[in-house]
Parts: sequence; structure tokens; C-alpha cells
Amino acid sequence: MGAILVVNAGSTSLKLHLVLADEQVTELESLEAARSSDLEAVGHRVVHGGPDLVAPTLIDDAVRASIEALEPIAPLHNAPALAGIDAAMRAFPDVPHAAAFDTAFHATIPAEAATYAIPRRWREEWGIRRYGFHGLSVQWCFERARELLGDAGVERLVVCHLGGGSSITAVRGGRSVDTTMGFSPLEGVPMTTRSGSVDPGALLYVQRQHGVSLDELDRALNEDSGLRGLSGSSGDIRELEAAADEDARAQLALGVYAHRIAAAVASMTGALGGLDALVFTAGVGEHSRRVRADVCARLGFLGVELDPDANEGSTADADVATPGARARVLVIAAREELVVARAVRTLL
Repeated sequence: MGAILVVNAGSTSLKLHLVLADEQVTELESLEAARSSDLEAVGHRVVHGGPDLVAPTLIDDAVRASIEALEPIAPLHNAPALAGIDAAMRAFPDVPHAAAFDTAFHATIPAEAATYAIPRRWREEWGIRRYGFHGLSVQWCFERARELLGDAGVERLVVCHLGGGSSITAVRGGRSVDTTMGFSPLEGVPMTTRSGSVDPGALLYVQRQHGVSLDELDRALNEDSGLRGLSGSSGDIRELEAAADEDARAQLALGVYAHRIAAAVASMTGALGGLDALVFTAGVGEHSRRVRADVCARLGFLGVELDPDANEGSTADADVATPGARARVLVIAAREELVVARAVRTLL
């Protein structure tokens, strides 16, 4: 079999990986770098697939139109994905192109978790419901955690995907049962530039009393909020940690971030009826020892106990909990490219 080129156009980055049949992976700097490869297909990570695109799918005009129609819900994600699809199709017109959707993993969320308490017309005619995101990352974390801990160790798993976008997901027996992101990738815990959940009444207030337009509101919540809005900086976690000893705003940003993540983990644990393992993944989850420590320090009542030495010296795919803790704590490197490549091979 030939190689699969995986195009992952996220909200803050573009990642290109060439995945060989034996799952050796090479990161590429450009599409042109894949031209000399024996390319079998191109796989695209797409954040929002809506209610219908719930499985890996070959991309044709109808599928592309469906992805484009969802762009207003996920403007920071589906637009870059479409740009990546179009560029890759121009570069490689003679191979199949397939999409794998972050929302698909969350299609198993039960109605009581997916349904908002809003008017019936909004739900049934307009499709307003919780979709959930980062599904490809969560799927990889479950599979890797099962390899590390065995089936019994991951029956009740909470995955903290903490990157430019952040979400917390409850996974029971390999199936998503609840998650913090909802109709769009804006809901949930604070992120680098996105607000996370905000009282809807506050949003109505700034529109009515302060004349904030819809476009201004959209930009503020997606681009000027989260860690950036709290700190007044770029929102980069490394900058905040470096400044935290002297900058009160950086301290507040890190405190709000850890508080909301810990509260979300507790909520997801409630959905699971207990916690066997907690996973940290993505850029912040993998690399910020401080964030992991601050979150875990708030979760002792759930049996979470971080080993400080293991946390400080952790490498990818490591257990950093104390030996006797009830719940294991794993740091797992995000490998969405493998999930996409496997999905494409199965589809073909």
C-alpha cells in the first residue's frame, strides 16, 4: 500500500504528515514535499461534520458543500479545512481525498447530554444541539490509554485536550458520553483566544446596553477572549507561566484556566459515575507541567494524585500519578494523523 498524506488544518496551525503503511510518520513543511511519495490517498481532518457526516467519507462536491455550510458554526476550523482540501486537490487531483470528522466520535453522546433546554423549534428545525469536537484526538487517547493500562483501566476515562482549543470529554468503554464543547467549538472551558462558556444573559446585555454588533461579538468571543482576554497578552501558555510570578493578570488567567478545567473534569466524572484515568493531551496538556499540576491539585477528592517528580520529568505517553492513587493520570502525545490515516485506509 502507498502512503497517506494527512492534512490537519486547525484553528491555530496547519500540520501535514505522511503516514506510511507501517505507520511510520514524517512531518512535512508543504504539500510539495509529498510529491515524490507513492501517494495512495489524502486524508483531511475536518472539525465539524454536523448531524449527517458521522463517518469517514470520500470528498465529492456534495460533501464539500456540506462542510462549507457548517462554516458559520465553526469559522476558525471549517474554513481552514476547506482551504486545505482545495489546495490538496489541486496538488493531487488523481488520488482519492477523504474527510474524517471530529464530531463523529461524539455521535454516541446520549440525548440527555446532547440536548439543550431551548425551544423545540430551535432543536428540531434548526439543529441546535451539542456536537462535541476534538473527537479524533480523544479516540487516539482512548486507544493509547488502553494499550498502557488495559481495558479495565480505561472503562471510565476523562480526556483533557488542551491546545489552542480546549475540551474535556467523558469516555465510557471507548464511547463518548459527554463533552464540554457543544454546538460550536466556542463552548466549554477557556481557550487561548476563545471565551468558553459565558452566561447568555451577559451576551444579550453587551449587545443591548453597549451596542456591540454581532460581528464584534463574534470576533471578541473567538479571537480576543480566553487566556488572551484575561491576561492582555497573546494568550500563549508559556508566556503566562513565565510572567506569572510578577504579573497579576497572568496569575488570574492561569487560575481561571485551571479552575474551569478541573470543574469540567469533575462534571465529566459525574457523567461516568467515577474515574479510572485522566488524560492530558495536545500542546498545553502535553507540555505544561504547571497546568497539569494546578488541575490535579483541585481533583484529589476524585482520587487524582499527581507524582511531582514524574510530572516534572514526564515524556509522551507516561503515567504521572503516584503509584497508589485511585485514578491514573496519563500524558499522551496527540496523534490525530494516525487516526485519520487508519480511517482512510479502512474507507478505501
